[in-house]
Amino acid sequence: MIENLLAARLLMAISLGFHIIFAVAGMAMPLLMVIAEWGYIRSGNEIFRELAKRWAKGTAILFAIGAVSGTVLSFELGLLWPKFMAWAGPIIGLLFSLEGFAFFTEAIFLGVYLYGWDKIPPTLHLIAGVIVAVSGVLSAFFVVLANGWMNHPVGFQLLNGQPVQIAPLATFTNPIGLHESHHMILAAFVAIGFLVAGIHAFFLLRQPENPFHQQALLIAFFTGGIAAILQPLSGDLLARAVATFSPIKLAALEGHFHTRAGASFWIGGIPDVSTATVSYGLEIPYGLSLLLHGDPMASVTGLMDFPRQEWPPVAVVHLAFQIMITAGFILMGISVVGLWKIWRGKSLWESRGFLRGLVGCAPLGLIAVESGWVVTEVGRQPWIITGIMHTSDAVTPMPGLTVPLIFFTLLYGGLAGIVLWLLHRHLAIFPQTLGPDGPSSGVTHAGP
Repeated sequence: MIENLLAARLLMAISLGFHIIFAVAGMAMPLLMVIAEWGYIRSGNEIFRELAKRWAKGTAILFAIGAVSGTVLSFELGLLWPKFMAWAGPIIGLLFSLEGFAFFTEAIFLGVYLYGWDKIPPTLHLIAGVIVAVSGVLSAFFVVLANGWMNHPVGFQLLNGQPVQIAPLATFTNPIGLHESHHMILAAFVAIGFLVAGIHAFFLLRQPENPFHQQALLIAFFTGGIAAILQPLSGDLLARAVATFSPIKLAALEGHFHTRAGASFWIGGIPDVSTATVSYGLEIPYGLSLLLHGDPMASVTGLMDFPRQEWPPVAVVHLAFQIMITAGFILMGISVVGLWKIWRGKSLWESRGFLRGLVGCAPLGLIAVESGWVVTEVGRQPWIITGIMHTSDAVTPMPGLTVPLIFFTLLYGGLAGIVLWLLHRHLAIFPQTLGPDGPSSGVTHAGP
């Protein structure tokens, strides 16, 4: 049997890793469908209407599975970590309540959007879509604020180890939570924008003159590309906040062991905690000090200044951070290339090499999202509430967590199979020739 704490952490990690894919889709897919419908209202071009409908159906599929996995996560918080919820509930309960309100708002108006075509005025239908998009972002915003609170707890005073003078509204101005939120929202637009762009780039390699895929590619690429260019700025602001409020996490993700002025930034590398060194990486002298403080000789606190038992798993956090920033910079690079092509009056689909690049980049946004959450969650260990409650003190005393771990792993595997099957059916047929007045010659199968 797996140790209780390890089983609880594995179950939470699998659940969160599965759910986050649908959470980012719930933020970004509604934006794509709203942009497409707005294009239809402005131009009357049936391509945009068809795009909006198909993206709305894809949103509904992903939303349904996300609702299931999100409900499981809600129960897991209370059942696996009862001491955490009892301690933190009065402080962050408001955030979870607002997240629930945003979730139900999104669900209601998604239904209106799906079944309101030709039944309500076009402007009202578009507004329903906007509400879906805004609700999806707000839902994530409130949850990430709660996570930011776990990384930097505020809004209370401690008395004999218990929170008093609780001020739940203080969680809305938590600097870590605010920076995490805009970083996560941008990451969602990047991940889904490039995933959708990659799918349509794949089909354009087969049908380069298909206007349906051309317009879909433009909308998705603009959404993901603009967010990808803004993301490094967001990441820089978040890194500076982490350096200020959680220097031990910053030191771990950078593989920075010794406090020094003129600290180096590592690209790649494997941290060795036994020797407090980083091997096989590219060292950029003064880079970390310059990035964090704008001063190449500024001092950066290292891991050796903290008790060894408070260190997170340094190698895991550093590797996840390197994967995240590598994926992010690749996506930023291809965004710059694509926007440059558009600025010069060239189409994105005239270059098969660029289309292949988009296909190759399609999963990178999701990989970056998953890696980023590893940095956030594993980088906080051994704390569930930084500086206040250890993860080991919050876990349920209930034994036998191996059984639900196996069950939910199989459940998520089954749900993943259902999603892939549904999306394959949804993507199996696309308009073959779709002009301003609608489809004119049937459909074509997407598969080989």
